[in-house]
Amino acid sequence: MDKFANIEAFVSVVESGSFSRAAERLGIAKSLVSRRVSLLETQLGVQLLQRTTRNQSLTSPGRLFYPRAARLLAELDEAEQSVVDASAALRGSLKLAAPLSFGLHHLSDALTEFMGDHPGIELDLDLNDREINLVEEGFDMAVRIGALRDSTLLARRLGTARFVTCASPGYLASHGVPQRPDDLAGHVGLHYANVPLNQAWRFSAAGHEPVTAIPGIRLRANNGDALATAALSGLGIVNSPTFIVSEKIASGELVPVLNEYRRESVGIYAVYPPGRMLPRRVLALADHLASRFGDLPAWDRAIGITD
Repeated sequence: MDKFANIEAFVSVVESGSFSRAAERLGIAKSLVSRRVSLLETQLGVQLLQRTTRNQSLTSPGRLFYPRAARLLAELDEAEQSVVDASAALRGSLKLAAPLSFGLHHLSDALTEFMGDHPGIELDLDLNDREINLVEEGFDMAVRIGALRDSTLLARRLGTARFVTCASPGYLASHGVPQRPDDLAGHVGLHYANVPLNQAWRFSAAGHEPVTAIPGIRLRANNGDALATAALSGLGIVNSPTFIVSEKIASGELVPVLNEYRRESVGIYAVYPPGRMLPRRVLALADHLASRFGDLPAWDRAIGITD
């Protein structure tokens, strides 16, 4: 039996989570999926999956073999796509990672539109604020916001993420409106825990040196929406990406403060694993996202940001 078919069955079981769903994905019988995985294990001389009556999990050899097997199948598909006319319909699977809040607020709509335009695309989306390892975890692409620390990755800029300091009208009525960064010393802060304090609360203004002004931090969280919810409830001041709070500012539920002082904006990037040809579907997705976002995205225009 074709070794590639056996590898495809194994990868499908891992990615879909069960033999039944793998069979549906491949359009073959569940018994054939099981047989192909067993044949692969016999060929390799190791057990790849630990099977129980309810589920299966990767063995230690399976955890080593899976990312390489997934990459092998991807490269085979890339080779096939490379000889297909560029005007042919996009097809194949895409495994994408992105930050949770950005994914929920803006990326999901862009992806839905992309999949509607390309019915042959299958998407595996991981929304998480952790920084995943693209190579080890078999991702085709990730969306990252901020400085890119891994210099080995290929990257394309998709747009700009800006920040705004804001609070609820009720909080500002009770605690006063800060006029300068130094005023934050007398305020309650809500802090995004994945960014150092001295970076998150560092402000610049025209004609002034950058200044770091950290309020008394009452809440730390590794998710920006949790902080925005706390700000809406009047718990404190948050320095948030505009892509999270733009709608709440437009509705008046949150009020910007320190408008002359800005935290430095950062890039929104598509990053790819190094060392292989990028499939046409991955490049097409990056093109689509760049056209949707850009350096002055809709969520910034909605609250009057022009530069």
